[in-house]
Amino acid sequence: MEKQTVPSTTIRWDIGTAYELFISLHVLNAPEEFGLRASWAAGVRSRIPAESRKVLEDLYSLTGVPIKWLSTLPEPKDAITALWALKQIPPAERLLQIYSIRENCIVVGDSEKEKQYQKIMQIILRVSEERAWTQADLTFMTDFLIKHEKKTSKEKIATYLDWCSRPEELGEAFLAALQAYYQAFFEEEEKRVAPVLADGLARAKKLATKLNINDLFSELSQGVQLSEEFQAINYVLVPAFWTTPLIFFDRLDKDTLLLFFGARPATMSAIPGELVPDGLVRTLKALGDPSRLKILNYLSKEELTPSELARRLHLRAPTVTHHLRELRLSGLVNLKVQGQEKRYSARIEALDMMCNILKDFLQAPPEK
Repeated sequence: MEKQTVPSTTIRWDIGTAYELFISLHVLNAPEEFGLRASWAAGVRSRIPAESRKVLEDLYSLTGVPIKWLSTLPEPKDAITALWALKQIPPAERLLQIYSIRENCIVVGDSEKEKQYQKIMQIILRVSEERAWTQADLTFMTDFLIKHEKKTSKEKIATYLDWCSRPEELGEAFLAALQAYYQAFFEEEEKRVAPVLADGLARAKKLATKLNINDLFSELSQGVQLSEEFQAINYVLVPAFWTTPLIFFDRLDKDTLLLFFGARPATMSAIPGELVPDGLVRTLKALGDPSRLKILNYLSKEELTPSELARRLHLRAPTVTHHLRELRLSGLVNLKVQGQEKRYSARIEALDMMCNILKDFLQAPPEK
C-alpha cells in the first residue's frame, strides 16, 4: 500500500498600504463592526466631495475589498500603486477585473451558497454586457444578499445594478471616487499607518520562529483558533491596521488563504490624534456590562457555544451573540469555529494586558 504524505504548511508574508486604502473604506462604511465611533467615521466621509462620496456609498457595501487583485500589485504596493494599476484597466472592465467577476463566473464551488454566489457574478457580468437588468435579477440578488449581508437592502442592490448597467461610467466614477478619498483622507493617513504595518510584520515574523502554525494563527488573530474554515496548505499573512483586532481573509486559490492580522498595538488608537487607546476603551466598555461579566465568568471555566450561554443566562440568543461580539472586539475571548458552530473561551491573558495598559495610561504625564 502506497504511503500518503501530508502536504507541509508554508507561510509567505506580504505588506502594503494599498490593502489599507480599500480596507479603511470598508471600516469607515461600517465603523460599529470594528468598534469605532460612527460620528468620527461620518466626519471622515464628509471630507470626500459629495459626488464621490455618493459613488462609494452606492458601491462599497456590495463590493468590499478586492483582496486577490491587491495581492498581485507590484512593489511598493502602496495606495499610488493601486490607483495607477486601476487606471490601466479599461473603465468598462475595472470592477469586473479587480473583483474577479469573470473568473468567479467560471469556478463552481461545492456548497449551495457558493453556487448562488456564482450566479450573482453571472448576473453582474450579463448586466454589464447587456447594459440592462431585470426584476428577476433584483429578486434573486435581494433574496440571497439580505440573508447573508444583513445591512444591505433592496434599494441598495437596485442602485448597484443600475451602476453595473453603465460599466464605462461606473469604472470612471469608481476611480475618481477612490482618488478623491485618497486626497481627502488617506494620503496623510498612509504616513501614520505604514510604520505600524512594518512593525507588525517584523513582530509576526519573530513570533513565527517560535510558534507552530496553530499557536501563531491564534496569537496573530487575537484568539481565533485554526479550525477547518481556515485550513490551507499555503498561508499569506498580511499586517492590517484598520481591522485590528478582527481578522479579514480570502482564498487566493483552493490551497492558499490570505489572512490579514491586526497590527495596531493595543496602546494606540485607530483615530488620528486620539491619545486614549481605543482597545482600552472597548475593554472597559465590555467589562461594564453585568451580562458580559457573567459570560466571562462561565468562559473562564469551560468552552461554550452561544446557545449554551443563552440557556445558562436566560437570555435570547441574539443578545448573547451581541455580547460575545463586544467581547471579541475587546480581544477578551478565544473563538473556535467548528462547521456551523462557534465555541468561545475566556482569553485571560488579554485582560491582564489591558490592566497593565490602564495602569500605564493613568501613570502617564497629563496631556498638555
